[in-house]
Amino acid sequence: MNLTRIGHSLVFLAGTVVGGLALAFVMVWLHPEWLLRAPAASAIPAASIPAPELGARNPTVEAIPAPLTPKLPGNPAEGVPEAHSFAAAVRRAAPAVVNIYTTRLITERVQPSSLEQLFGQISPRYRQRLQRALGSGVLVDAAGHIVTNNHVIDQADSIMVQLADGRTVPARIVGRDADTDLAVLVIKLGHLPVMPMGRSDELQVGDEVLAIGNPLGLSQTVTHGIVSATGRGQLGLATFENFIQTDAAINEGNSGGALINTNGELIGINTAVIAKNAGSAGVEGIGFAIPVNLARGVMDEILKHGRVVRGWIGIVPEDIDNEQAQSIGLAQGGVVITNIYVGSPAQQAGLRPGDIVLTIDGKTMRNAQDALAHLATKQPGSHTELELLRGKEQIKVDVKVAEESSARAASAS
Repeated sequence: MNLTRIGHSLVFLAGTVVGGLALAFVMVWLHPEWLLRAPAASAIPAASIPAPELGARNPTVEAIPAPLTPKLPGNPAEGVPEAHSFAAAVRRAAPAVVNIYTTRLITERVQPSSLEQLFGQISPRYRQRLQRALGSGVLVDAAGHIVTNNHVIDQADSIMVQLADGRTVPARIVGRDADTDLAVLVIKLGHLPVMPMGRSDELQVGDEVLAIGNPLGLSQTVTHGIVSATGRGQLGLATFENFIQTDAAINEGNSGGALINTNGELIGINTAVIAKNAGSAGVEGIGFAIPVNLARGVMDEILKHGRVVRGWIGIVPEDIDNEQAQSIGLAQGGVVITNIYVGSPAQQAGLRPGDIVLTIDGKTMRNAQDALAHLATKQPGSHTELELLRGKEQIKVDVKVAEESSARAASAS
């Protein structure tokens, strides 16, 4: 009887052991990391344990420093890396970017119907409609002056400005400059945000920039890119071109808006995208902005004189490419005078169409735009010296500089 009980006990014990081992096997199979054990306390060298300080409330706990867990830059509490953000720059600059809405009354001739044409002569009929357009602008001072593109407000009968805070007010044109495609407006409101000014001459290719504007009526839209190039010209967008090229998205309605740096400072006025001018719908990432240094100078002239005062002598120059230059014995391309305004300083000084401009005031002109830009910097009433190639003869001619707007108007009348 006792033997029977012992046998049952052994069987029960064996079953328990086997069951326990089976359970342990399953648990280890599900959680293999449980096999890794922490190092024993004896593995810590005694020399690395600092002696307890006198007066410590719990020297046993405070004597052994907690293990350091490396954390990535960012939130120290969570060890999450901080995301690269331009939010601070946008908060600083965006409130000073405004939406501009223009309307223009257009009179159109109504085409006669086929029936009217069949019965002969009819009196012409006209109808009027409102043409609406949109753009952007930048508040540049607390007096309410706004810099935008001239083409945004060109021929507009009414101009309305909407601020980022929702306030809407009519705007008045202070002055315009078609040669740089810039205009200055003014609004009468208090508590206006002002755009901080940067320096476009410090820009480098590769610098990050942000475009802020009102593309397609989507106000306060921000796009991101880099400076793709500086000093772009020969685009046919304006008389004087010195554009910042960027791949930040610029669309219809962005014109006149802000191009800012990562500090939230204005470095350009968004103007155009190449696709609209090239007729290539597939072109992307090629936008242009007027440098803020140029915009600041134009704005100062408009606020001081109501217009931009520029030097002018009355020539119409065009480029000569290298092939044309070699055919007339020049080492490289340059500038040729193709036309002269009647009664202009150039005509009075004896300049002729066909004269090739070698230098102006001793400086070699790379292209026609360089020649016009150099002459524009001259003060009206001053003199400029042109070195010309006329036929095979090199001559120098002194020309008195006039003011562009008044002189051009007089020669055209």
